[in-house]
Amino acid sequence: MLSKAQSYQYSHEFFAIKTAQSAEFASEFDATLLNADHVYWLNFHGLDDRESIEQLCQKIGLDRLSTDSIFEPLRRAKVEEYPHYLFFQLLTLPNACTDTEKTEQITFALGEQFLFSFQHNEGQHFGDVRLRIEKSKGKIRNQGADFLLFRLLDALLDELFQFNDKISTDIDLIDQRIHAQLKADLLRHIEYQKRQLIGLRKIVQPIKDLLAALETMDNQLIDSKHQHYYKNLRNSCMSLLEDIDAHKQILDGLSNLYYAVQGQRMNEIMKVLTVVSSIFIPLTFIVGVYGMNFKYMPELAYPYGYYTVIGLMFVLGVGLLLFFIKRGWLNRE
Repeated sequence: MLSKAQSYQYSHEFFAIKTAQSAEFASEFDATLLNADHVYWLNFHGLDDRESIEQLCQKIGLDRLSTDSIFEPLRRAKVEEYPHYLFFQLLTLPNACTDTEKTEQITFALGEQFLFSFQHNEGQHFGDVRLRIEKSKGKIRNQGADFLLFRLLDALLDELFQFNDKISTDIDLIDQRIHAQLKADLLRHIEYQKRQLIGLRKIVQPIKDLLAALETMDNQLIDSKHQHYYKNLRNSCMSLLEDIDAHKQILDGLSNLYYAVQGQRMNEIMKVLTVVSSIFIPLTFIVGVYGMNFKYMPELAYPYGYYTVIGLMFVLGVGLLLFFIKRGWLNRE
């Protein structure tokens, strides 16, 4: 399967879109496309055609180390400065992802009037950005490539916020289920959500560090008037990290609540069993006494002895039951 790519050329007056295979972009690419009159954004979906991508990277002047990094697995987000471009990589979640154990690596190469982005998988992370370019929404068509980069990073963060909101909804459902019905799978669900939060934090924390580097970087490729946008993104990351920590504390509390509710229900069961035992122990004692096989027992010759003992046992059992009810020992809170 060959890699696909999509290019956007735009300025305030016009925009053009082209979608083709990576090989076609590599063979037809002309450096004159990169000029000050417009912004050029080329986004790759999939990196299967390594030869074509390497050919294109060579044409735009990417260092060999940068080119190799595009295809190598990334452990942590990084940013590197080169004479005519900024190169950085980060990890995010694939589209419609439900598990943070699955991550996607995205690479950016930012030049004065161009931005190249490389996705390992096909996905629509940047649909809103494309719509802004096509419909000329906001001020993206009036700004440079560094502002486009801000919009792309903002789109990735929005996806992480949406995933965090999904976890928040799941936590609310767990809370409701704990109070409604206590089942063994609840504890597994709580631990699963904890792992999701840990995975999400591992993604967001490096992005925050990367944005902090971009915010403070003294580089002509990032206009000083746009640095506050990256500061806002970093603040969003900090807010997301705070939400993650808060959700983790809530899950810890729900774990404790699970054990507390489980212990309370066990106490309720033990209380009922204790009450039942307290009623039947004296009755068992009476039955045991009159069940002895002695020949001479005065009550055995009594004509109404059986009915008397049965009545006594009934009165004693009902009396104990009323006593427990009056003391509130059978009430369930």
